[in-house]
Amino acid sequence: MKPYLLQTLKELALLGAIRNKIELSSHELAKQLETSQQTASRYLLELDTQQMITRELGVKKQLIQITSNGADLLENEYLSYKQIFDLSTKVVFKGKLISGMGEGKYYTGQKGYADQFEKQLGFVAYPGTFNIEIEYIERNKLRLLRNCGGILINEFQAENRTFGSVMCFKATINGNEGAIVLPKRSHYAIVLECISPYYLREKLKLHDGDEVEVVVYLQ
Repeated sequence: MKPYLLQTLKELALLGAIRNKIELSSHELAKQLETSQQTASRYLLELDTQQMITRELGVKKQLIQITSNGADLLENEYLSYKQIFDLSTKVVFKGKLISGMGEGKYYTGQKGYADQFEKQLGFVAYPGTFNIEIEYIERNKLRLLRNCGGILINEFQAENRTFGSVMCFKATINGNEGAIVLPKRSHYAIVLECISPYYLREKLKLHDGDEVEVVVYLQ
């Protein structure tokens, strides 16, 4: 929808037209929009033509109400803004379940990681990672997480080698408790590596290619 029509729809909603018919002249709307009466009339006509509002024309004023189509459009706009501001507290990823390279079970089974996961996250992680491939464009959200910091799992020495530090964020995976793990070095640019106290594939009855939603909490 054109921006000026969306703005007009917002103004009508603020005047109460989303639940009731409101009495309004094009002159009054023009003042609200800071435009000419002729332009305001044209905006109303366009919204009516697109079935975003209904109008009952009178001599000087008209009764206007936002239709279900218009209300849905405004709700989608609201949800978009809400998602922007929710980024200060959480980030939502959607993707598809994939099989990993088999390394997750080895690393999460290391005592140095397992003990810190339990202490920092509050649960004993099921061996292995639950891997979700996200859309390429969502890699920017991963950058956001890396810049936000998180729960640090320190590096440690074992088996005559160093296991590197990783960053964790508490999360829910299709509503189930868990966390995402962000290694400093990773084979994946668009894969979320998740851990959980549960064997999620079995609990959620999911297979490769199934859609998964992960809500990552920043605080």
